[in-house]
Amino acid sequence: MLIEVSPADLAGCRYAISPLIETMSALRLAAGHDAAGVLRPWVDRMRPRMAELRRAEPAVGALISLFRRDDNADFIHPPPIGPQRSFADELAGVRATPLARARAELDRNLAGHRAPPAYAQRILDGADIVDRLADALDAAWSVLVEPEWPRLRAVLERDIVQRAGRLAAYGWAAALADLHPMVSWTGDSAIAIRHRNAAEYRLDGRGLLFVPSAFADLVLSVEPPRPFSMVYRARGVAGIVGPPAPASVRDDALAPLLGSARAAILRALAAPATTSQLVAQLNLSLGTVGGHLAVLRNAGLVARTRTGRSVRYAATAAGDALIHPTPSPPEAAQ
Repeated sequence: MLIEVSPADLAGCRYAISPLIETMSALRLAAGHDAAGVLRPWVDRMRPRMAELRRAEPAVGALISLFRRDDNADFIHPPPIGPQRSFADELAGVRATPLARARAELDRNLAGHRAPPAYAQRILDGADIVDRLADALDAAWSVLVEPEWPRLRAVLERDIVQRAGRLAAYGWAAALADLHPMVSWTGDSAIAIRHRNAAEYRLDGRGLLFVPSAFADLVLSVEPPRPFSMVYRARGVAGIVGPPAPASVRDDALAPLLGSARAAILRALAAPATTSQLVAQLNLSLGTVGGHLAVLRNAGLVARTRTGRSVRYAATAAGDALIHPTPSPPEAAQ
């Protein structure tokens, strides 16, 4: 697939976070529809919760029965219309879908697809299908995503800041670097994507909507009237919902300076976390984590904030500069 861009498209690019897309993507992973990859530890942790979720809300099974690689019903995963939309706002949009539109999209979704189980088909045939699917999304959000949402959102927001800055300062090549192995810049005003859809598209000044995700791998939307959008996995996610990310060359240099445990804690605090979350993520004792946090705080690399009974730690600007180097501008052609 090729997406041709113009100078006007650079200014028209937008970034957004969608709790609803995160919920759909997390559900696809937990249901085994999408490959887990580095997020296999998260899928394994969610297995008991997923079983209970399906027992408690049968409409979750009906929603899962709709999953396919393409031609999914649009109304259950609308594109985000703003950077700070809440899950409740997005879910209200789903519930407002007219029944006739929902029926038409579900018919298209199921055309050529495997037949849903009998119980799921009864739910899909009901006059309350829009509310039932919205209830399923609400339940999946509460069980799979909401408990970790503050940390996940922090990772997504950081990715937006870094990638948008690279796009504004250095252009398309820098913004697309490391976004996904299947996505590259041709160097000739086009984004190349290794995809089963080999068509060519033009943005014509509309820009591209970038949606970082914790759970989705790469999802493209190029069919009107939806905006041209690209959902991609944000950097740093695997260290939170999957196994800790492997140390980079820069991290290897950081460990002798701080010690391997402190370097690991600082990397983990790229997104805010409580002490107990760090203990679970890094497999360190509570006393060890507490002692290292005190040292990092005294050095000005970590700060803490209290929200109710919860105390969260996060890397400061100085700490973030150590673990996330500022990208160098592309070298000028000789």
